[in-house]
Amino acid sequence: MWPIPQPVIDLQLTRMKSYTCKYCEKGFSKLSNWEQHERIHTGEKPYTCKHCKKCFRQSSQCKTHERTHTGKKPFTCKHCKKGFSDLTTWKRHERTHTGEKPYTCKHCKKCFSLLSNCKQHELTHTGEKPYTCKHCKKGFRQSSHCKTHERTHTGEKPYTCKHCKRGFSDLSTCKRHERTHTGEKPYTCKRCKKCFSQSSACKKHERTHTGEKPYTCKHCKKCFSRSSVCKQHERTHTGEKPYTCKLCKKAFSRASICKKHEERHARASSFKQKLHDQCLTPRRELQEPAASLCVKESCMLSSLTEENSSQVESLTCWICLKEFSSEACVIQHYDEHMRQK
Repeated sequence: MWPIPQPVIDLQLTRMKSYTCKYCEKGFSKLSNWEQHERIHTGEKPYTCKHCKKCFRQSSQCKTHERTHTGKKPFTCKHCKKGFSDLTTWKRHERTHTGEKPYTCKHCKKCFSLLSNCKQHELTHTGEKPYTCKHCKKGFRQSSHCKTHERTHTGEKPYTCKHCKRGFSDLSTCKRHERTHTGEKPYTCKRCKKCFSQSSACKKHERTHTGEKPYTCKHCKKCFSRSSVCKQHERTHTGEKPYTCKLCKKAFSRASICKKHEERHARASSFKQKLHDQCLTPRRELQEPAASLCVKESCMLSSLTEENSSQVESLTCWICLKEFSSEACVIQHYDEHMRQK
């Protein structure tokens, strides 16, 4: 009789996830990772900055933060000798020189230089929005976007411009603003060496060289080089009109058209007031002949209606409160009032 073989116990596997979170049952192979994770549930922050007393869950986070006070930058880029205060930012920067993209999307095999960017991209396939605003329950794919959004409710502006002390709700906007003072343009096109103050502007420009169109309409699969243009196009399918005129509540699919429309209200209001003032002026005080007035009024009308001239809006006579469908009709009507004086 042959002996029954005993199962081989792989000690590495048994050690793999020997620590389990009390709160969510997630497993960890390292004690330190388990302890750090549980602090997410408990809110414990045992590490305190020596300079400003700000607290952190992890020792490494505290040390990195303390370098913002001391100015210490122990990590140096091999390619351009730029210094960094933390290891992850240094590694991320070096990939801008090497072009390395070690992280791959599980769904479309697109590659990324940052793990966080890869995970965020994968959420565009799943539609998952794991971060929720405490105030309005709006969902977000990124924790940073959720935090920035929450500050629109609280009014908090924790980032301050070094040059003019203006406050900002997110760090990237603050840095972008500071470049308006310094004139710094740290992003360079790989093809033509043109420089930009914003990474997004540089990427948009580079697509003019490559012809890349990474944004695709969900409805007709048409491709676009810019996310904003793709969203505008998608509204032609959905009929969505998210921008509303403050004065008449008319809705528009694009912010630029809404602004032009609101400007037209302002011009129309100014035009009506001028006509009203002219009608209340006694005939003997009018120094110009009627023909000259007609020419001026027609010039004012043409400047008022040079945009969206086909759109009809109701106008009311300031004297008799009679309503008209166009500016031309109300001008003729005011002429009748002036002739009756």
